[in-house]
Formats: sequence, structure tokens, C-alpha cells
Amino acid sequence: LKYPSVGGFAMTYDSLIQDIISYMERDDDGFVDKIPTFIGLAEYAIATEVRTLEQLVVVNTTLQTNQDVLNKPALWRKTVSMNVTVAGKKKPVLLRKYEYLKNYWPDDTQMDVPLYYADTDWDHWYIAPTPAQAYSFEVLYYERIAPLSSTNQTNWLTQNAPNAMLFGTLLQAMPFLKNDQRQIFQQKYTETMQ
Repeated sequence: LKYPSVGGFAMTYDSLIQDIISYMERDDDGFVDKIPTFIGLAEYAIATEVRTLEQLVVVNTTLQTNQDVLNKPALWRKTVSMNVTVAGKKKPVLLRKYEYLKNYWPDDTQMDVPLYYADTDWDHWYIAPTPAQAYSFEVLYYERIAPLSSTNQTNWLTQNAPNAMLFGTLLQAMPFLKNDQRQIFQQKYTETMQ
């Protein structure tokens, strides 16, 4: 995706840092060193409010026999669905609570076709029954937008919502500065998110 250029403007990580310094009229090391944190907090805040089709990812893989804990993808945010293919037919693997899975399939050494999954933590899923063979497996999930950094200068937010990134980052800086301009930036941020 390309940011629709307005007079040649395109936001980057470095230009966002410079904008924050200009808006805040602060270039002291203590403040500048915190700007990457403010940017990360703004990205996270925006990501909790916005889900786009560009963030929807499908992963096809193969389950491993006798493995009931699966690693989530690195930028995973929320699972949409899971399917397992048995004898050429896709079957849904349904979301349940971890305790339900443990009660349903208490002996994880026993194996069968997975029917359920649970989020065990931010990085793992637990599935039950334990896979009896190397089934084809599909996961549809929302992925976190790649975070900005000095080595990743642009992302979906800088290209499609630069104003949300700017005002969201300024809003995140306010508590650090103990500044009561928070209402101004909150209003601008709310307007851009709408």
C-alpha cells in the first residue's frame, strides 16, 4: 500500500520523531529517548481500536503427532478460526476455555482428531484431543501491524493513518510531560480515529 501523497508528504518513523519534537518543543535527551516508547504505546492503542483486512492472515501448516501445545505467530493479536483437515474434509476446531479442554481430554497421551483449542497465554494455543497424526491445519488470525523502528520506517499506520499516529503519539507523551494539553490531543486523536 502506498500512502496517498499530499504535496509529497509521507510519514516515516524518523519524520514522526521529528514531528513529536517540534510539536512538544522539547529536544532534551530525556524526552527524545522516550519517544520510541510513546510511538509503541500509540501503535498499541490504535491496534486495539482498529482491525483491517490487511491484518487478517491465513496460515496453513501441519500439526505434529502427539503435540498439544502450538506456538502462536510472532505478531498474533486475535484468533478468528481454526480448521483441521481429515480425509480431505475441513473440520472446525472450536474455541473453549483451557479448563474445558483439560476436563474433556484429561489424558493428553491419548490421541485423536483435535476438536477444541484454548489460549493458554499470549504465545501458545492448547488443542484437544492431542493430534493422532500430522493433520493439515489452518489458522485465520489478526496480526499486529509491524511496529515502527529505525529499521522499519513505515507501516500500515504511517501510510494510511499518519494523523492518528501523530496525535496518538502526542497523547501518549502527555503523562510523561505532566502537561495538561492532553484534552487537545485527545480531541484530535478521537476525531482522526472516527
